[in-house]
Amino acid sequence: MKFSLRRNILLNNCVFTEEFRPFMKKILTILLLCFACLMSFAQEEFIPPPAKLITSFKFKLLTGGIITLKGKLNNFTDTLNFILDTGSGGISLDSTTTQRLSLPTQLSDRTIRGIAGIRQVRFAYNNTLHLPGLTVDSMNFHINDYEVLTSSYGEKIDGIIGYAFLSRFIVKVDYDSSKLYVYTKGTIKYPRGGHLLKPLLVNLPIFSATVRDEDEVTNRFYFDTGAGMCLLMSSDFVSDSSFIKSKRKWYATQAEGLGGKAPMKTGVVKSVKIGPFKFKNVPAFIFTDEYNVTSYPYLGGLIGNDLLRRFNLIINYDKRDIYLMPNSHYYEPFDYSYTGLGMYMIDGEIRIIDVMPGSPAEEAGFKAGDVVMAVENNFSSNIQAYKTLLQTPGGRLKILVMRDEGPIMLTLKVKSITN
Repeated sequence: MKFSLRRNILLNNCVFTEEFRPFMKKILTILLLCFACLMSFAQEEFIPPPAKLITSFKFKLLTGGIITLKGKLNNFTDTLNFILDTGSGGISLDSTTTQRLSLPTQLSDRTIRGIAGIRQVRFAYNNTLHLPGLTVDSMNFHINDYEVLTSSYGEKIDGIIGYAFLSRFIVKVDYDSSKLYVYTKGTIKYPRGGHLLKPLLVNLPIFSATVRDEDEVTNRFYFDTGAGMCLLMSSDFVSDSSFIKSKRKWYATQAEGLGGKAPMKTGVVKSVKIGPFKFKNVPAFIFTDEYNVTSYPYLGGLIGNDLLRRFNLIINYDKRDIYLMPNSHYYEPFDYSYTGLGMYMIDGEIRIIDVMPGSPAEEAGFKAGDVVMAVENNFSSNIQAYKTLLQTPGGRLKILVMRDEGPIMLTLKVKSITN
């Protein structure tokens, strides 16, 4: 009896299923459609409008890959010379430029630090920057002394444009055409064949790169277009990572930075890798990070624009993107020259200020205070041209200098840091 009853129930269920199968299919279809609709609502995304080109204008490259561009301030007619620098956490003016324009400034409780010093800063608040085809208001410039940069490059450096400007726009740096393109924030399509960096960004972009010599090590570095070098590492990072060959030769030199000049050593490392891009025998500097610029061990140092200029850049801080696209400079040789000369433009003269001990400059007989009159047959008194001529490893250059006793011809044999 129990068996028959159960069988009847099963049979009834089968009959019930057959009768309502078309109806069940409709219900299932409706449920699937509802689920799909719910999923589509869950994936809804508000896309900002496309980025629009605001302006484009030419820039100039100085030795080391430094970018300079022209601009004006407020209602002043003077054209100012700025360095475009991802290694700057704001925007700044040279102290002498500030005085010349009679800009009011206020002492702040903020400090800035660089490889050569740390200092409390003054600000010139609420100014307007005019670039070709673009006006940017409400800019708070911090005040700094760029005399060393001016004398090093032989051109007046009136200021540095950094995060305070770059964070407001999408900026494309095209080294093939030497043009800067400024876009509104928004969606932008990156070209094929490049590499997207997703840097940490707290005013300064920080990204990972791999350096190799005897061993390989990956660490974080500043992405620094304002540094006229390829690679700068702190001595703490180099010592603790122990990746450099023990027999690698290093040469005494110095570099310019915030607060003045800082002593360093220069040589090469076997390779530097950024994303999929690898460079071999890369010129490098090692410095003692006295002012903790790199906050070691958080950072190993910085990668500068003598390497980064080999890529066209799209700087999109709103999305925390920096897009790298190899350009026509990608395969250009690095500068391996070493002279040990500290040459600066001072009061209209190109003077030798520093001579590194044991350097080719010392062996050639250079002295601090020498005034450079000509390099080879170039009498232009153009420090950029002279520095370019000195980038000839293995070359023997005739250099005419003036001293109190009269003109002297010196022969400088340029060394290669690869030796």
